[in-house]
Amino acid sequence: MIRELHEKLVKREITSVKLTQDYFDAIEKKDSEILAYLTLTKELAMEQAKFVDEKINKGEKIGLLEGIPGAIKDCICVDGIRTTAASKILDDYVAPYDATVIKKLKGAGAVILGKTNLDEFAMGSSTENSAYQITKNPIDTARVPGGSSGGSIAAVAADEAVWALGSDTGGSIRLPAAYCGIVGLKPTYGRVSRNGLIAMASSFDQISPTAKTVEDVAIVLSAIAGEDKKDATSAQSADKKYEDYLTGDIKGKIIGIPKEYMTGLAGEVKEIFEKSVEKFKTLGAKVEEISLPHVEYALATYYVIVTSEVSSNLARFDGIKYGLRVDDKHDSNVAENGLPKTLLETYLDTRKTGLGSEVKRRIMLGTYALSAGYYDAYYLKAQKVRALIRRDLEQAFSKVDFIYSPTAPETAFKIGERSSDPLKMYLADIYTITANLAGVPAISFPIGKIEKMPIGGQLMGKWFDEEGILNAAYTYEIN
Repeated sequence: MIRELHEKLVKREITSVKLTQDYFDAIEKKDSEILAYLTLTKELAMEQAKFVDEKINKGEKIGLLEGIPGAIKDCICVDGIRTTAASKILDDYVAPYDATVIKKLKGAGAVILGKTNLDEFAMGSSTENSAYQITKNPIDTARVPGGSSGGSIAAVAADEAVWALGSDTGGSIRLPAAYCGIVGLKPTYGRVSRNGLIAMASSFDQISPTAKTVEDVAIVLSAIAGEDKKDATSAQSADKKYEDYLTGDIKGKIIGIPKEYMTGLAGEVKEIFEKSVEKFKTLGAKVEEISLPHVEYALATYYVIVTSEVSSNLARFDGIKYGLRVDDKHDSNVAENGLPKTLLETYLDTRKTGLGSEVKRRIMLGTYALSAGYYDAYYLKAQKVRALIRRDLEQAFSKVDFIYSPTAPETAFKIGERSSDPLKMYLADIYTITANLAGVPAISFPIGKIEKMPIGGQLMGKWFDEEGILNAAYTYEIN
């Protein structure tokens, strides 16, 4: 789609201004039902679109992404634009700088339509935890779009954006991509700078692209990837044009199927997955059963470490430095006993008012896991298991090129169906979290449907082999 729009721009069959306005018209028409966006940036978008049209009119060459409208998850900073992370504690926060990925996108001439909804501070698998609104699945508005990047995914799936950026901590781009029937890529940890991403869990978070096709995802990745001196965890990797690696040929590649993932898989999802495995075989790939012995502990390991990092990262939201401060209102700087509030009371009241229930739950779990007497029993042990899971993948990738599984064990569930059961909600991430624990790249792409609701397949690749999994998914997509 991006390439087609690019060619139309170059041939002057359309203008970027008209294209951008068409997407704003679509947002105006549809988004009151879908609720994908929190903030629209029409002035910025039109300014960017006009600049691209002027370049074209002067006969200057433009890049693939120039003039193409997209959306940004509202936990990624855009200079001068309200950035809330879908939390009341950042309700009036306006970002004073661009995230590195935004600088890169602006440099590539991309058009930014607005900021999309998410689970508060990216904590959730359904986008029901936003402080502002519940985003709907465009295919069936009674269902969730998945989370936490549900707003970005829904915007693309509903044709309210061509591409979008989200973030992926444990499946937050891949799970909603599977639920909404589009493509989502979590790059290798460090492939894309995290500078300007409001942190949830720093050793897991990765800014991630989504779009309707594998090629479009590759084009966006090419624009945002690369080393960044402002992010010490970003990798020293050469710039690549990932779209150039999409050959459509995977003959001789070896795909591993973890036997542990197949144990609990049943019904139509299993049937669709098995058919997709057969399709990979017809495309020339070899398929082998492999074992990831420690993957059964992945979910528990993930939630111990993630909640611990959440507890640490969210300590900065205290009502003192930025964002909500409760004692600025209604004389609340005076305590019930008539004395001024202590600093601790200001902290507690601000966080009580500004943070949602899922965020509080994870902070409490993480604080408990890090507390004296429990650190060794929970956090330290979880880190040891994380190392074992990484070793399992190292051993597996010495024998196979890719690891393949469903993205999720089911289709999108109904809104409200799991709100009262956090543990059941966490199980939605059962197939996606391993890639984040080990830091490997992973992509979700559509492989079938059950009663019109999409099913996604997930390919994990070796560290920094985004081009490999992109090509494998692309080969599946075009055949």
